[in-house]
Formats: sequence, C-alpha cells, structure tokens
Amino acid sequence: MLANLVGEKWQRPSGCKTLPVFDPATGEIIEEVPLSGEREVDDAVRAAKQAYVRWSASSVTERVELMFRFKALLEAHREELAAIITRHHGKTLEEARGEVRRGIEVVDFACGAPTLLQGRTLRAVTGSVDQDYYRYPLGVVAGITPFNFPVMIPLWMFPLAVVAGNTFVLKPSERTPLGAVRLAELFLEAGFPNGVLNVVQGAGDAVEALLRHPDVRAISFVGSEPVARHVYQEAARNLKRVQAAGGAKNHIFVMPDADLSLAVPAILNSAFGNAGERCLAGSVVVAVGGAGKDLLDRLESDARKLKVGPGDQPGVDMGPLIREEHRRRVISHIERGIREGAQAILDGRNDDYLKRPGFFLGPTILNGVSPEMAAAREEIFGPVLSVSYASSLAEAIEQANRVAFGNMATIFTTSGRSAREFRDKVEAGMVGINVGVAQPFAFYPFSGWKGSFYGDLHIHGTDGVEFYTRKKVVVSRW
Repeated sequence: MLANLVGEKWQRPSGCKTLPVFDPATGEIIEEVPLSGEREVDDAVRAAKQAYVRWSASSVTERVELMFRFKALLEAHREELAAIITRHHGKTLEEARGEVRRGIEVVDFACGAPTLLQGRTLRAVTGSVDQDYYRYPLGVVAGITPFNFPVMIPLWMFPLAVVAGNTFVLKPSERTPLGAVRLAELFLEAGFPNGVLNVVQGAGDAVEALLRHPDVRAISFVGSEPVARHVYQEAARNLKRVQAAGGAKNHIFVMPDADLSLAVPAILNSAFGNAGERCLAGSVVVAVGGAGKDLLDRLESDARKLKVGPGDQPGVDMGPLIREEHRRRVISHIERGIREGAQAILDGRNDDYLKRPGFFLGPTILNGVSPEMAAAREEIFGPVLSVSYASSLAEAIEQANRVAFGNMATIFTTSGRSAREFRDKVEAGMVGINVGVAQPFAFYPFSGWKGSFYGDLHIHGTDGVEFYTRKKVVVSRW
C-alpha cells in the first residue's frame, strides 16, 4: 500500500479502505492506494503549516538553489519518470517523455523566481513620500491533480508555489498516484526542508477535507467540469483562492485552403494522442466550405494505420484507456452518436481491442455530427473524433461558441484574414493557428474560458506567480 508524505515521514494510514492501481495495458493490479480522510489531511496540513514558519523566511536565492537541484534530478530521472507514467496510465513512452519535459519546463520557469517575485517601487509619489509593493507567500496551499498527466500537472503547481515561499499539500489522482510519489522522493533528495511538500493519497474525502481546512489558503485543481465547479464553489465558500481547470470540447477548423499534409497528422495526434484523455484533445473537426471530402478521406485512411497497444512497446501510436469503466463510458458515447444519426466511418469497438487484456479501444471517427448531437457538445475524454461541417468560417465559429466549454480551438488555413477573424471571435482561452494542440509554454498561463476554468488567475506562467503570492504596499516618508 502506498504511503502519505507528512513532513519528513512516509506514513501508511491505518484503517483506511484502499483502491487498486492498475496497469491499463494488462488490467493487473500493481499497487493499492489508501483512501485518506480528514485526519490524514489535517496531519499533512499541520506539517506544512509548521514548515511554513521557516520556509517563508528563507531567501529567494536559497529556494532557487534547491529548485535548480530538483530540476537536475528530474532531468537525470526523466526516463524513469516516463516509464512510471506509462506503467500506471498507459500512454506511450514517447507521450510520457513529452509529459515529463512539459513538467520540467515549469520548474525551469520557477527557477526565475528572483525576477518573477520582484515588486515595484515609485519614488516621490507625492512630496517626500515613496511607495513600494512587495510579494509575500500565502501560507499552506494545496493541489488536486487528475489521472491523465500524473507528473506534468503536479509540476504545474508545487514548484511555483514553494519557490514563492509557500508550503504545499499535494493530493494526486487515486488512479495514477505513483508519479507524485516519485516526484516527492526527488524533491526531498534535492534538499528541500521537511514539510515544504506533503502528499496525501485519497479520493473525494481527502478533497473535501482540503476544501474545508481553515489553514489551507489556496486550492489548485485540474479535473472534470462538474468537479471543477464544485471545487471552485466550496473553496471560495471557505474563503480560499481557487484556480479550477475543468473539461473541454475542443474544435479544430479546417479551411478549404488548408495544407492537409500539415493538418491531418496534427489532427490525428490531437484527437488520438494520450488515447484522447487530455483536456487539449481535438474532439470536433469542422470542415469549412469545400474542405470536407479530401479531409475525411485522409483522416480515415491515416487513422486506420494507427497502431494500438501497450505504451511501452515500440511502434505503438496509442495506448489503452485508464479503466474498464471509463472504456464503457466512451463506448456509450459512440453508441449514442450513432443512435443520433452520426456514421462511424472508423469504429474502435473492435474485438481485436476489446478481447485483449487491458482497457484498449481503437480510434473512432464519427462523421456527420451536427451541433445538436451529444458528440458535438459533451466531453468524451477518449479516442473519438467527431466530424462536422459548416458553409462558412462565421458558421463554424458560431457552432464552436455554442458549446459550454472554452478550453482550446484551432484553425488550419493559409489565409491571414481567416486566422485573424478566428483568433478574435472564437470563445476559447487557448487558440491555435496551424497547430493541432495549442498548449502554452510554461511562461504563459494555461488559459481556459467558460466551463473549462473557474477562477481569475490561471495555472502556471505569470498568472501562477500572481496566484501564489499576495502584495503588501508600503507608503513611507523619511
């Protein structure tokens, strides 16, 4: 059974129920995760609160020196971390390596704290009065992370938080907790003081305890839309800062002038990479004007060539889904799409996938998906690509803007005019032009809109610095 990190000790909770951690490629149980509750959360928060007294008073240069050591350890262990991701998530090793790299980029950004944490000053604002503001940490902050990026998303949160002088309680997904455990081990190895980072394993009870705890000053969350909304409402009701990233239904527009040799591989990677289990997955392709037939033929032809299998095997393009119940949920979405009138020109419900060990499902393309269908509106979070049609760019934008989510939208075109119109009018926080996945680098915020994000300051980038600090203004006359 996995343990919680509380201060300097790894503690296995006594009397807790457990859940299995699976290898999705085989269906075998590889670990048990304890379902910690209020008592275990309180232990971790108290350890973080005790560590905060000295950590918040440490110098920025000291914190950055430790962060550089942590980055060096992450670099040295990146293949090990990728293997851990693949083992308990299922994504391909290549995708896992990309996840580790994206996480390290945030650590790189955090190492710039001497610049990022600077305040401002204005001499002689009036008469002999000077005015300054300084950044201070918040206190104990917490992160609740999802199953689909078990290394990257924790690294989106705690490096920025602790380099700003906060202490941190991490609640990783109960489905993929192994990545967080290894990150915490490397964090301690880098020399960070005990209690600066604490890890609590668990599920809903642990989340609720963090949302209620009076000593937790801020909550960072990534997960599904209903849970993101709940986290936002409950944390705010308990007077905490909140950044809660939720679901998505991302649209990819293909204009008649698009370069299909660029667009098709990018769309397939966006839709089927990570088995579609990511909030930046391209879920709906909208063929605009005369772009439809050639685009559909090439999507179908190239998608049929994708190799599905265990993520640690060479040549595999797509791994399994995370759980059997999730596979059943994705299949129910495919069935509903067909009932509502879509045509499965490529159907992943193939016995070759369903009868092998593990939780495999092949890539699926649903053609003729209208904006009223569930396949055009609801997050599926699996390897299902819906194909829709619009007579004009304005109609395509209107179709995308109907959806309750606003995480990402992208366009493939050679027209600057079309790209500019799309950029300005589509209601999404991350916009791509001739890219399949518009993921910002670490020094920009992960900027969802509408039902894709609840809060004011987004995750990582300069928004992350603002979120994990508070400002003190000093007015002085000498």
